[in-house]
Amino acid sequence: MKQFSTVFNLILAALVVCLLFSTNLPAAKAQAGATATPTAASTAVEPTMIPPALPIASAPSPACDSQRSVQVSGAAQINVTPDRGLIQLGVQSNGATIDFVQAANTIAVKRVILAIQALGVDAKDIATDVYVIEPVYEDYDSLYIKGYRINNVLAVTARDVKWTSGIIASALKAGANQVLNVEFYTSELRKYRDQARELAMKAAREKAQALAYAAGAQAGCVLSITENSWSYYNGWWYGYGRGQNNMTQNVIQNTVPSGAPASAAGDEPISLGQISVKAEISASFGLR
Repeated sequence: MKQFSTVFNLILAALVVCLLFSTNLPAAKAQAGATATPTAASTAVEPTMIPPALPIASAPSPACDSQRSVQVSGAAQINVTPDRGLIQLGVQSNGATIDFVQAANTIAVKRVILAIQALGVDAKDIATDVYVIEPVYEDYDSLYIKGYRINNVLAVTARDVKWTSGIIASALKAGANQVLNVEFYTSELRKYRDQARELAMKAAREKAQALAYAAGAQAGCVLSITENSWSYYNGWWYGYGRGQNNMTQNVIQNTVPSGAPASAAGDEPISLGQISVKAEISASFGLR
């Protein structure tokens, strides 16, 4: 009986040990997992939050002081050799009736156009600039109409200035009886005007800095800029026409100084001189 009790106690103790070992095993695994290196999945669940970089604050630019300013003007002029010519040729016809005058003028103008085109001028460069039909009275105070007159003006663009004299001579031989205007201009007007503006602005800034320095200050930022534009015409004007477009673009034909060499156009009896492309601005600068 005593042996049976001893064996029973040993079996019971073994069962208790097994039970305790089985209950402590999950805890040991969990502890081992907690001390292991975190995986990518674990870092994805709780990522490290890095605050975004703040933009670097730039230094504030000095404000313009409109209470203290200097007003100046600047001008610039660029002289260039023209590469285009504009010729205004007139065909004037007179007659007792309108039908006769129209027929005669139409025939004469067609001859002039054909003669100009024979020199190599494109049809797109020949355009009617002025066309006027007017009555011709007996005298200044009379209302009696003794006939009619047509003034038909052609504007011819010479893309090579060497054609100018040849176009005029051929047109007169073909029936044109008026040479109203001949002017020269540049086909790169925009480029030279931009250059003149830049130089005019530079001149204005230099003048503002000089004046401010003389007054014990410095010229700062620009408060305002105004471009001064004008229209200049030098020559005979027929009332209206294509030539005005060139004159309103600040293009002025200069005469060649006395003793200057002949134009590079060759043996043509025309001296081109130079075109003056001008720009003038007014600007206001803040003082500091």
